[in-house]
Amino acid sequence: MLFIHYPKCTTCKKAGAWLRENNIEYTERNIKEQNPSVEELRLWLEKSGLPLKRFFNTSGVLYKEMQLKDKLPGMNEDEQLSLLASDGMLVKRPIIVTEDRVLVGFKADEWEKALI
Repeated sequence: MLFIHYPKCTTCKKAGAWLRENNIEYTERNIKEQNPSVEELRLWLEKSGLPLKRFFNTSGVLYKEMQLKDKLPGMNEDEQLSLLASDGMLVKRPIIVTEDRVLVGFKADEWEKALI
């Protein structure tokens, strides 16, 4: 299992603590140091079953600075995936990637159902 996070993010810290408390083994990846590629994002999108918009960190400074709330509706999927791959700080986190699913954002009850 891959745990993609940003170490300074408080939600990511809570998610990491939850994983450790539940003795779930994982490999860590810092999203700021290792941006996801377009190919990874496309695969994660498919596995997650979520709309692409859910992969954007809408509360992030960069998202707001780039005024993406107004720009995203006019962009196609490839453009949005390329944008997400350009900077890990645009991507909502944490992300859990398993062989058969992807969880975006931390909600303990969802993670419990999916991982325990």
